[in-house]
This record gives sequence, C-alpha cells and structure tokens, in this order.
Amino acid sequence: MTHLQSPVEQAVGQTSPPASSVETETVTVQPPRRRIYPWVVAALAFALLLSDYMSRQVLSAVFPMLKSEWSLADSELASLTSIVALMVGLLTFPLSVIADRWGRVRSLVTMAVIWSIATLFCAIAANYEQMLIARFFVGVGEAAYGSVGIAVVLSVFAPRLHSSLSGAFMAGGSFGSVIGVSLGAVIAVNLGWRWSFTAMAVLGLILAALFRAIVTEKRLDRYAVHSDTSGIKDGQHVSIRVPVRTLFTNSTVWCIYIAGGLQMFTAGALLSWTPSFFNRYYGMGTGEAGKVAAIFVLLIGTGMVVCGVITDRVSRVNANNKWTVAIVFCSIALVALGVAFRLDNGSLQLVLFGIGAFFSAGISGPTAAMVASLTHESVRSSALGTLTVANNLLGLALGPFIVGILADSLGLKGALALAPVFYVGAIVALLIGRRLYPSGLRKLTEQSARYAQQTAA
Repeated sequence: MTHLQSPVEQAVGQTSPPASSVETETVTVQPPRRRIYPWVVAALAFALLLSDYMSRQVLSAVFPMLKSEWSLADSELASLTSIVALMVGLLTFPLSVIADRWGRVRSLVTMAVIWSIATLFCAIAANYEQMLIARFFVGVGEAAYGSVGIAVVLSVFAPRLHSSLSGAFMAGGSFGSVIGVSLGAVIAVNLGWRWSFTAMAVLGLILAALFRAIVTEKRLDRYAVHSDTSGIKDGQHVSIRVPVRTLFTNSTVWCIYIAGGLQMFTAGALLSWTPSFFNRYYGMGTGEAGKVAAIFVLLIGTGMVVCGVITDRVSRVNANNKWTVAIVFCSIALVALGVAFRLDNGSLQLVLFGIGAFFSAGISGPTAAMVASLTHESVRSSALGTLTVANNLLGLALGPFIVGILADSLGLKGALALAPVFYVGAIVALLIGRRLYPSGLRKLTEQSARYAQQTAA
C-alpha cells in the first residue's frame, strides 16, 4: 500500500542547511500501553495544584484576624495576596523555559518544596514585614507550577481532551482555594491562624514526596502522545526542539494571552475578597464567611471544568468554535457580576453572583488548549508559562490589588462592581483572535515543517 505523506512529512524528506539552534533526540515509539498511568499523573499533578492554591489562598481566610492583630489597611492585606501573584507573573516564563530544558518532573518537585517551606515560614511570621517576605517566597515556589504541571498532563493525553483537562487542571486553583479558605478558617478559629499555614505546608511536602516517587521523565516518555506528526518517521519519534522565540511570533497566541489575563482580573478579585465581602456586608464571622465564600469559589472551579467540557464538545468538528464559546462565557460573567454588585443584599444578588462566579474563569480551559494547539510541543511549558504570566500580571496580581486600593475609598462592594469591566477587553481580544486563528495555525504548520526539514538535514 502506498503511504501518503503529509506536507510536514514531505518537508522532512527535503534537504536544507542544518540550523544550530535546533536540538534533536530520537526516541523509539512504544507500542500502545494501558492508559491508567496518565490518569495517575493527572491526579497527582492535580493534588499538588490543590496544595499550591491552598497555601496561596489560606491567607484570605485569616484576613480579618491579621487586620485586627496587626492593624493592617486593606491595601496592605491586598499586597500579601498580590505579592504571590506578582512573583508568579514575573518568574513563570523563565522558570518554565528552565523546566523545558532541565526536566519538568524535577522542576515540579522543587517548586512544591519551596512553596511549602515558605508557607511554614508564614506560620511563624511575627509582623507584616516578615509575612510579606514569606509570601514572596511562596510566589517564587508557585511561579511555574501551573504551566509546567499542565504541560506534563497534556503530554500524555490526546488533543481532543485538552480543553477539558486544562479546564479541570486550572480549576484545581479554585478547588484548592475552597479548601484553603474553608479549612484554613476552621483551623484558625479553633487553633489560631498560624496553624492554618502549618497544615498547608505539611500537606505540600507530603504530596511533593509522593509525586517524586511515582512520576518520572522516563515513564512520561513511554506514555507521551506526540502532536508533532512531522517527527514520526520509520517507527521512531524524532524530537524537534524549536527556539523559544517562536512563542512570540504568532499574533493569534498574543490574543489568547491578553484575553486569558483580562478574564482573570475579576476571577482573582473574587478569590481574594469574597470572604471579606460576606464578613462586611452580610455580618458573618470569620469562620462562617469562609464557608459561604467557599461555595462561590467552588462555583468558579466547577465552571472552569464544565466550560472546558462544553468547549471540547462544541469544537470537535470546528475548532474555531472554541473562540465563540469563550466570548459567550465572558459576556455572561460581565453582565451577571456587573449587575450583582450594584444590587442591595439579598437573594437576587446572590443568584447573579453565583452565575457570574460560575463563568468568571470559564475560558481558562479553552485558552490553555488554544495555546497548546498553536505552539510546538517542545516549548509547551514555556508557552503555557507565558499564558500564566498574563493570567497573573493582568489578573491574579492586578485584580486583588486594584480592588483593595479602590476599596479603601469606594468600599469593597463598590470596588467589586467595577472589576467586571475588564471582561470587555477580554472579549475584544477573543474577537480579534478568532479572526486570526486560521493564519495562526498555518504559521505553526510552516514552522514545524521548517524545523523538521532542518532536523532531517
């Protein structure tokens, strides 16, 4: 039977001068294996992500205690949250590049150990300054976990599941926030706020040890699903390592980065300030406010999972539908949250708040899947790291901080009412990206063919 070559495979057979910037490695393609191990990898990576956000968001549960004990302003409380997101935003890309080269598994374990030890130092902080330094190192440890972790998960699953997996993985942030806020509040009320941080630190260290014992680079290679068909030749996979600069030469990907970051502005503000909202406007104590806030944070995470599944289903035939559903998700969140925080306290406000929270981070899965589909697999951690940078600098760092500053003058409710305006920018970026999407895919194909050609030479 005649074997028909794809355009990329044809490019492999052509001759071209070698490029020194391309590194290659030949890996024998393994026969099909049982698919249990990939799900084990996904579960462990998800558990560590829970620990990541539990360590990050437990602070929100003890905001009232810290405010009272250390006489802190809202802007100072906000800085304790934003310093973590700021470090994530600044360090995610360089650390993701290092992980792509140094080893993703080794990098993940190192990150988990760093943020867990830093969280332990939060427990013994004697004042605001010491807490700020400890939170700085929490951010250093957590910086690239999201991007490298999802890259590891996606590497062992087929692209048709990428939106669902990305949404579920990123939802771990919300679920971890739920557990961190609710469990942290319970521990703080019964044992003191310092024990809240201690519990999160110990859990992180245990999970890091478990991940290191089960997940290895060799095992990941055996179960890898290679999306780059240009590297399959004569029963072997020829790994092609493209330059990092290719992450920034596709304008379609830039639209995804901007849209993803702007949607996280409001979602980040909700994750940080929802406990305080119920504490101040519904007269709830620290423990009760943390439990009620956990319900809304859980809605954020559930929405990320459900929206990811919906996206995969509606885009099976036409991948361009990813953009359309992302625009719909942002529009619903814009309207629901914009109205909710302008209403008086009551059931209608809570219903709209819940709807808005459900869709507030709904495009997280679609954006990660689109980034993965528009960038080469050899730099996937770096590509998703760039998305994480945008999510943190434009969203998780900026959102809570700006809302905290506005809250000092407008009140927390007034500040939250302004936050959904940033969805407008996300919608505009998605509209532009949808128009550019076909050309972005063509550019990726051309890049893969060019580097495959250079590898063959």
